[in-house]
Amino acid sequence: MHLSQLKKGGVICRRGNDARLVNGTESTYALAVEAIEKGLPLAAAIEARGLGDAVDLEALAAQGALDCPVRHPDPAHMFLTGTGLTHLGSASTRDAMHADEKGMSDSMKMFKMGIEGGKPEKGKEGVQPEWFYKGTGTCAVAPGDPLHSPDCALDGGEEPEIAGFYVVGADGQPYRLGFSLANEFSDHVTERINYLFLAHSKLRPASFGPELLVGDLPRDIRGTSRILREGKAVWEKPFLSGEDNMSHSIANLEYHHFKYGLFRQPGDLHVHMFGTATLSFADGVSCGEGDVWEISAPDFGLPLRNPHGREKKGFAAVKAL
Repeated sequence: MHLSQLKKGGVICRRGNDARLVNGTESTYALAVEAIEKGLPLAAAIEARGLGDAVDLEALAAQGALDCPVRHPDPAHMFLTGTGLTHLGSASTRDAMHADEKGMSDSMKMFKMGIEGGKPEKGKEGVQPEWFYKGTGTCAVAPGDPLHSPDCALDGGEEPEIAGFYVVGADGQPYRLGFSLANEFSDHVTERINYLFLAHSKLRPASFGPELLVGDLPRDIRGTSRILREGKAVWEKPFLSGEDNMSHSIANLEYHHFKYGLFRQPGDLHVHMFGTATLSFADGVSCGEGDVWEISAPDFGLPLRNPHGREKKGFAAVKAL
């Protein structure tokens, strides 16, 4: 089962090639809250409402009618976060960005920690991963909409990832709705200057969807990341995800995010990205305005496409009151 959210309101449920509107449903978030309150799985809540008119999902995507698969009605209560160095091969990619470092870099040390302790036995705590913050719901960009680099950026590049979506119940219990494709847009030139600039490099928008996969994450995900320029691919590379290709389990990454009470506030929506090992930047590719990133994987339905943009307005200096 896959879910999509319409920008104008409405939720689409796709099973196989059959895509239909969920009856009486304005948003995936509202549907999830109702399911939590009634103690139902998300799929059962959809069954209870029933499915209505059939829609052409590909046509809606082409028209720019689809939003991120889940949004909070108040962007301040939607948090975009992620983990790095979680995939096999991710450490070598990161090391290539800091080639002047002597000995074993902190990136490689953290990667080795994940290899040794990132997949603990059920019920046990594993090693904590690298963690980063991207922003609130104001930074969540719909499929098809531009990913804008801020005026201060030195670069803007894609990171093809899988994201988990979570709503926190009234009792502080996080509930996972499902997973989607994500473009964890970052500034790798800024990061390469000094690893301590990683936090700065992540304060960028990100895009998700167009479809939410409801249920467990496949263990072996095989996708493709492309850069399109005037409709032609100028760079293309496969990417792997799923626990078979990761140094951490999904459960361990979830545990180390939600162990903080800050992230268990009732009603909040969390979108957490699980990392990648594939970057066009690592291959020396630079993207410019008008280039389009395309991230696809068969398990997630429609591909995620976003053009590159850049904010034109500068920062206004702080004024004293």
